[in-house]
Amino acid sequence: MIDALLDNIVSMIYIILGGVLISWSVHFVPVGGAPAAMAQATGIGTGTVQLAAGAGLTGLVSAGFMMNVTDNLPLILASGAVGAMIMIAVTMIVGTWVYVYGVGCVPSSAKVKVDPITKYRQDLYVSQGTEGHGLPTVSFVSGVIGGLLGGIGGALVYYALIEVGLKAGLTAGTSSSVTGHELVGIAAMFAIGIFFVNAVIPSYNIGGTIEGFHDPKWKKWPKAVISSFVATILCAVVAVIAISQLGVI
Repeated sequence: MIDALLDNIVSMIYIILGGVLISWSVHFVPVGGAPAAMAQATGIGTGTVQLAAGAGLTGLVSAGFMMNVTDNLPLILASGAVGAMIMIAVTMIVGTWVYVYGVGCVPSSAKVKVDPITKYRQDLYVSQGTEGHGLPTVSFVSGVIGGLLGGIGGALVYYALIEVGLKAGLTAGTSSSVTGHELVGIAAMFAIGIFFVNAVIPSYNIGGTIEGFHDPKWKKWPKAVISSFVATILCAVVAVIAISQLGVI
């Protein structure tokens, strides 16, 4: 009984840590929304939640594949991180091709005079009346960092909930009407839900568009992380208790 309680507490800690990482990662992803779709703002032309969820869910899938191979947590987290990084990197580079070769604009930031990575001038190429356009190097690097953090966070949440589900199924044995596969599926649903919660909270904190870690809005991340910390505690308690109890129905 005590061992099961300790295991659940550890799982909750993993979930909370994962939620915080997800929330923090959203601030790194360059989001331009509708203005970016018209090349009037820097970033990818879609919303914060969609991008965060896309990168995070890719990380969940990657972590899930790795869990079929090994139970080694560092490898599972690395797999989730790499999957999310590849997804967001591909999205950004394809977006850059569209901006450069389709729209015909130079990727440039209106938030900084000089790109912090390449040291190239930015203000010379920003069109009047816009907030920049395309995905300059600093935004690309920031997005990859966001994918790394989001992938690790998503994989950590998924791993913790899957472990809770598997242990609940093993504890119940044949006395439960819920199979191990069903418990894993339910755990995955909770993981996706927790990811969306922690993608929505920072989107309100950002309030529209963000270019990356060089954007002044990036400094607002502690507010979102604290809010996500509190929200994830509640999510972790509900998820772990619900999944654990399903195993003994």
